Amino acid sequence: MTAMKEKSRAWKALQARHRRLAQELGRIGFISQGSAFARKKGASGSRYQWSWKDPRQKTLSLTLSPEQFAWLKAAIGRQRKVEQILQKMRRLSHRILLEHTPGPNRHKPLSLKQLRLI
Repeated sequence: MTAMKEKSRAWKALQARHRRLAQELGRIGFISQGSAFARKKGASGSRYQWSWKDPRQKTLSLTLSPEQFAWLKAAIGRQRKVEQILQKMRRLSHRILLEHTPGPNRHKPLSLKQLRLI
């Protein structure tokens, strides 16, 4: 098999992997950033709390009902999954950039392992 055919197969495999990751993102559902936690029940009533950072990096918090807590806990878990998928998509995109897009002549070839892309 020629090198061109092998490169074409690798390109198609990378594209298929990217498509699968994009489809996985599309099925995620509602997401949210921050932390949701249960604290000891006190005099204030509800024991569920949500905290997050605003765009200025100030921490904000909100008291939640048990139903809101359960919904938000699941949404935060999905947010973490989104971040993992996006990280995989970035690595894949960088790999495609370096392996399948013409670049400058280099004295020393790039190592994907050294760049932490594999």
